[in-house]
Amino acid sequence: MTAGTEEAELQASGKPTAAAYGGKDDAAHARRAGGTSEEAADGGPSLRIALLTYKGNPYCGGQGVYVRHLSRELARLGHRVEVIGAQPYPVLDEVGPEPGPGPGATGGGLRLTELPSLDLYRHPDPFRTPAREEYRDWIDRLEYAYMRTGGFPEPLTFSLRAGRLLRARRGDFDVVHDNQTLGYGLLGDLGAPLVTTIHHPITVDRELELRAAGTDRLRRWGVRRWYAFTRMQKRVARRLPSVLTVSGTSRQEIVDHLGVRPDRIDVVHIGADTSLFSPDPAVPQVPGRIVTTSSADVPLKGLVFLVEALAKVRTENPHAHLVVVGKRAEQGPVAQAIERFGIEDAVSFVKGISDAELVDLIRSAEIACVPSLYEGFSLPAAEAMATGTPLVATTGGAIPEVAGRDGQTCLAVPPGDAQALAAALNRLFGDPELRARLGAAGRDRVLAKFTWARAAEGTVERYREAIARSSRRRPFRMPQADRSLTALSAGAGRPGRAQTGRTAATTGLATAVPAGPPAPTPHPGRAAATGTPSGSNH
Repeated sequence: MTAGTEEAELQASGKPTAAAYGGKDDAAHARRAGGTSEEAADGGPSLRIALLTYKGNPYCGGQGVYVRHLSRELARLGHRVEVIGAQPYPVLDEVGPEPGPGPGATGGGLRLTELPSLDLYRHPDPFRTPAREEYRDWIDRLEYAYMRTGGFPEPLTFSLRAGRLLRARRGDFDVVHDNQTLGYGLLGDLGAPLVTTIHHPITVDRELELRAAGTDRLRRWGVRRWYAFTRMQKRVARRLPSVLTVSGTSRQEIVDHLGVRPDRIDVVHIGADTSLFSPDPAVPQVPGRIVTTSSADVPLKGLVFLVEALAKVRTENPHAHLVVVGKRAEQGPVAQAIERFGIEDAVSFVKGISDAELVDLIRSAEIACVPSLYEGFSLPAAEAMATGTPLVATTGGAIPEVAGRDGQTCLAVPPGDAQALAAALNRLFGDPELRARLGAAGRDRVLAKFTWARAAEGTVERYREAIARSSRRRPFRMPQADRSLTALSAGAGRPGRAQTGRTAATTGLATAVPAGPPAPTPHPGRAAATGTPSGSNH
């Protein structure tokens, strides 16, 4: 078959042709630019996708949930997805009847490549000092030094490792999708066009934590140092050609906080796994149960206001109680509020539960609540609505985009208003018909607007646009100020051969292994933290 015949067949079938990828007259180039010779669900060529995540465990935050569900749906559309992640490693679902190639395959074109960090924030020893033999190269040494001086190094150090790996595997991918790393190591030529998801600017979290710190100078210094990586993320974001975000609110925040041009940002809504998060009449409701998903020590999540609201609700509904999906804080504003209001027996925390247990917990509640001061999307709202559980939610950030209008698909209250939360909760407890109506309408809204299948389809459209632009664009020239770090990310010499699959991708130089760790220096502000910025949740 001639190239002209191939091109004519592509045009007749409606698939992207060579012209769609930069005006080349070779149909084989269209396949190389747009993926493999296999066909995806949208009729275009199947894509080879590198999906990067510096923290990928779905039980640790929204970024992990995003990677798990998006990777599965991309594979179901017929694409080959390689998730490249650091600890806590991503959890991936099996896809398709046949396993993919390689030791990290989970089947159906979906596989995991582990790109290990020093895992400095692991439990039960966060902020640990690694043993001498754990250091592999200069990036490990940088990671430890950054942590010991009070900063959060993982966006930078993961980007350096990922950039090195991608450059060593040039030609393996059609598109690289970064899940909010925004690190210097991902600037420059990665061998494939870069698409970046920003769930919301972490500068929002920084501002809320500074506000919570009040006039405590030492704590404010600790917050500023911890969030120092946001300066890097702002610089990187401004140079990205293609940004995805999850809501219109987040899009505006990215423009305002990070200075990204609006024409470079596309909104692709994410959603709930509606086959898992669904109603089940067989699960009995527990009278008075309120369920929420929250990190107790993160001001952005607004849990302290829900605790205060619960105390008010119990004066009218003594059976009301709260189940928090998240880690209990032994000290801090939430713990103090629980003790101050004397409701220790009415607030419980659960963590480490399975997906099925989480769904049944939400189904068992009379009310689900999202008390956040701000959310870039709010997966907990979408998941609760998908089960048919009536929702009380604040109007913080993008929550109204997900939850819908007050009185139609939820009850909406201003963020940070415990009195309004209490009034909405009491209203629902006293009106079973309203609970049933809001629950049914909420599920209908999620099914119509917020599913992972829709998210994957929209994401693939952005991938194909990025590939088409890349084939027409002149080579990217990095600003001089950032060249030194990205040059370092390629290594001082020829890197070791990258490994994929469940084995670790530890490209590095033996000569770069340090003689030992830098001398530790104490730092304030995060001594009791888990090591994850609050922005890792949606």
